[in-house]
Amino acid sequence: METYGILWCDKSSGCENPDSGVGIYAADPDAYNVFADVLHPVIKDYHKVSELKHPSPDFGDINNLGFDNLDPSNEYIVSTRVRVGRSHDSYGFPPVLDKEQRLSMEQKSREALESLTGELAGKYHPLLGMDKTTQQQLTDDHFLFNDHDRFLKTCGGYDDWPYGRGIFFNNNKDFLVWVNEEDHLRLISMQKGGNLGEVYKRLVTAIKEMEKKLTFAHHPKFGYLTFCPSNLGTTLRASVHIKIPKLAAEPNFKEVCDKWNLQARGIHGEHTESVGGVYDISNKRRLGLSEIEAVQEMRRGVEEIIRLEKSLNNKGGWFSCKFPFFKK
Repeated sequence: METYGILWCDKSSGCENPDSGVGIYAADPDAYNVFADVLHPVIKDYHKVSELKHPSPDFGDINNLGFDNLDPSNEYIVSTRVRVGRSHDSYGFPPVLDKEQRLSMEQKSREALESLTGELAGKYHPLLGMDKTTQQQLTDDHFLFNDHDRFLKTCGGYDDWPYGRGIFFNNNKDFLVWVNEEDHLRLISMQKGGNLGEVYKRLVTAIKEMEKKLTFAHHPKFGYLTFCPSNLGTTLRASVHIKIPKLAAEPNFKEVCDKWNLQARGIHGEHTESVGGVYDISNKRRLGLSEIEAVQEMRRGVEEIIRLEKSLNNKGGWFSCKFPFFKK
């Protein structure tokens, strides 16, 4: 399929949603070059980088990571999740695709996913024709995506819904892939508890298997490309759902997250609030560092978050542990 480099500002999400984090989208991979005058300053500002450059992919030695369980006592971390976005290099992004293209891309994705073996083996479930009981169960399990996000809706992200959309998950339900939600593919590895090593290793194994079957859009300056300029580079988001009621109540909580390049949000995703003192904590940086560096950055930050919560539990109060917040 030929692409033309389209900048999606018609029906702009940013104009209709002034609280958008970015508010502008690239409608196909070529747009990142064709509309460099507009997109490059946006990317620099969002990712807080002075120069647009990104290293070659480096997932590290998954058999010798040097980390495993961040919370062996299971006191703080409820679950761990690492995901990446990927785009087929021969298709545009959501607003310029027609129904036939979505279905064609879904079929290619499905064939690649259903060829996975071992612990990654599983089944693909298309949204089109999915019965209500299955849909509700997958939603309750926090597996299934929906078309409720107003930011995506106003930029054409849900056109032709539900055609071409679906979810794949393995038999153990600890690896899943969203097909044609926001990104062409969103690969997710997750499990209960804090064993980041197991989760990350499973994801990297899946990525390398998928790369044997599909070709993904990649840019020498921006790494892997997706629909939204906020999700470039590694496109990797490593996160934990973590119980930190005392730390989160402190006035300097955001300062702590910023210091360790972390993002805190509600457990139901972006633009949601915390429930019961449980927060979704993830790495903030995705551009300008490798995959293994991004995961290690998240690991160090989460370890510090746990240390600070323990300190508050033991000593009680912000003033008892304010100095450790500025200690490496």
